[in-house]
Amino acid sequence: MNSESPRYLVVSVQGRDQKGVVAKFATYMAAHGLNIEDTHQQVVRGLFVMDMLVCLEGATIDTPSLTAELRLLGRELNMEVRVTNRTQRQPKRLVILASKEPHCLRELGTRMMSGELPAECSAVLANHPDLETLAAKFGFHFECFPSGSSADAKQRHFAWLANRLAQLKPDVIVLARYMQILPEDIIHQFENRIINIHPSLLPHFPGANPYRQAFESGVRVTGCTAHFVTKDLDQGPIILQDVFHIQVGKDTAADVRERGLNAEANILCRALEYFLNEEILVANGQVVFKPGISSFADPLR
Repeated sequence: MNSESPRYLVVSVQGRDQKGVVAKFATYMAAHGLNIEDTHQQVVRGLFVMDMLVCLEGATIDTPSLTAELRLLGRELNMEVRVTNRTQRQPKRLVILASKEPHCLRELGTRMMSGELPAECSAVLANHPDLETLAAKFGFHFECFPSGSSADAKQRHFAWLANRLAQLKPDVIVLARYMQILPEDIIHQFENRIINIHPSLLPHFPGANPYRQAFESGVRVTGCTAHFVTKDLDQGPIILQDVFHIQVGKDTAADVRERGLNAEANILCRALEYFLNEEILVANGQVVFKPGISSFADPLR
């Protein structure tokens, strides 16, 4: 394989732990002139996870064929294999679902513009028109289809949403205070790729009005939770949580809510950042952390 400078791939392997996985991939790499320059591997709850930084200089196989054969090897081992170009990494496609609250969308847009979130926003899909101007500020394409209050109106909204998601093909969906319960067919299609922010420390205060629930219950500490969406409302695998204190007898319900909004935007962005950098995965219904692609030093420096 001729090239003026070496090219690098990250090969990610994930599946049930078993003997000989590392040896099989290492043998394959050596047989095709590939050099493994760095590797991270771990076993979490019976799940084997490995990321390999592979140099293609001197390879005897082209990248498309390499990718196809590595995936075939993964299938033989009943493992998922992903191949990423380390030096020409493409931003993941992001779709943001929103309603009326601006704080999460504003923080997502700000961090994307600063380069903190390596994603490309394909669209903001909403059920109210309120955030169109804010989306335009960040150059995000905005579409709105009302959800209404009737079952028929909601069904039409979700049919529109499912169609647009099928067209946009996002790598990840973020619910930026979308305030709607997604139907199971959408959740199933994007399993472990829909991130929601809930304004409480789950599993406490699920459902509606959690800040008011916390305020009225007299708890001294509450917070927010970023989690993956599942068919069970507010019970998906937890990614991150943040807390803040309530000064009972001094704080008002409005004070509690204001502190919560600031925490929500930050935690949602941090959770998305972990996903974009492939630093999290779901194992047996729980989120676990791993080094991720960004942990490899830039091989061209």
